[in-house]
Amino acid sequence: MIRREKTTLSDSMADNLARQIEEGVLPVGSKLPSIREYAEASGCSKNTVISAFDILTANGLIEPRRGSGFFVSRLVKATDETEETSTLDRAMDIVWLMREQLQVKPDVLNLGEGFPPVEWLEETRLDQYHQRVVRTGVASLFRYGSRYGYAPLRQSLQQKLAGYEIEATPSQIVLTHGANQAMDMVIRYFVKPGDTVLVDDPGYYPLFGKLKLSGANIVGVPRDVDGPNIQKLEEFLITYRPRLFFTQSVGQNPTATDTSAAKAHRILQLAEVHDLTVVENDALADLRPRSLTRIATLDQLRRTIYIGSFAKSVSAALRVGFLACDASLASDLADVKMLTHVSSSEYCERTLDAIISDGHFLRHTNHLQDKLHRATDVAVNALTKLGAEIFKVSDQSLYLWASLPGYPDSMKLAEALIKHGVILAPGAIFSPRSDQASAYCRFNVAYLADKRFAAALRDVA
Repeated sequence: MIRREKTTLSDSMADNLARQIEEGVLPVGSKLPSIREYAEASGCSKNTVISAFDILTANGLIEPRRGSGFFVSRLVKATDETEETSTLDRAMDIVWLMREQLQVKPDVLNLGEGFPPVEWLEETRLDQYHQRVVRTGVASLFRYGSRYGYAPLRQSLQQKLAGYEIEATPSQIVLTHGANQAMDMVIRYFVKPGDTVLVDDPGYYPLFGKLKLSGANIVGVPRDVDGPNIQKLEEFLITYRPRLFFTQSVGQNPTATDTSAAKAHRILQLAEVHDLTVVENDALADLRPRSLTRIATLDQLRRTIYIGSFAKSVSAALRVGFLACDASLASDLADVKMLTHVSSSEYCERTLDAIISDGHFLRHTNHLQDKLHRATDVAVNALTKLGAEIFKVSDQSLYLWASLPGYPDSMKLAEALIKHGVILAPGAIFSPRSDQASAYCRFNVAYLADKRFAAALRDVA
């Protein structure tokens, strides 16, 4: 395990234990000292040891056994050519990238990471809300919740949407297991095999996988710096007569673009003429200014389904998202949710409601936006020094969409860099036409200051 540049005490401890496992000092099956014993022997806090054990557990090197402690579960392999070959053979497909995003690899620089750094989110202090949730709703720990989701959280979301000038009653809001389940519910309700669905191109790649599973014909609407290409959108509406258009108006993933007010108005005009429902994914809402134009604000949920999430601002592990739409459609979608998942987690929903109802949450999102502003500035400078072409220079965005000089196919560049411990998110993955080469990559601004990227590029060159 290679140390990260900014090494914490927990990182160093995890690296040291990993080295002992690799050298056989701690053989497979052996028991580690207890957290208390290790803390006393190392002269550090228990929390430091817990964090180190968490890193090793996430990497599959140790495993907890109830009532017995932690045990070594496998050896560290210094090099594993078979695993590396199979990784490349997967051709950086959608499922591969999703798997990579869900793994914690301290020795790898993941520039394609989809989330803010953990340390940016830690100030939400999830641990301090547990007792409050248990005290006020212990019964929720032992039963299914409402098909709509926890009522007080839906009331809190009513206020959140009002901040975007979207009027929605609690009966128009359905809580979900994150934004991805919300999209899945919409697809199950609207899409039959063979139906054409419009999406942003480039756009949110897990959505493409869901649509392929449903048997949909996916047509990508090219993304301009100010939103979807209206000429192509109108052409596709006439040619394919789709019922749905999935788009992101604010901080679009992966291009970091925002849809202009003029284009948002035109999209709604076309939706009215062609009987189109616009599904607006606003998963990055807490990281961007409230004043930006949202299609649902202009439409007031007549022809729009608004999808929100807290994975980027609170925790992806809570798995709480929501959708808002017309009341009768919301009822139908709540039934779809009930048939496929019975209910969402009321415990998680109570926890999220306690967080966003706290005055600290607004300060937290303000801090997040400040950190993002500084990181974006650093990232733009880093890419500029490398001669990169940035699709849209943003002053505050989790992602930048950019191409590097001399690499017309970012997939090949990604395959080369992975051998040097750097993971990219190549552009082809973000297009429904994934067989076509793209020079662009999605970069997470929080990690572009890491010098390993420039060093790996030099090695590849």
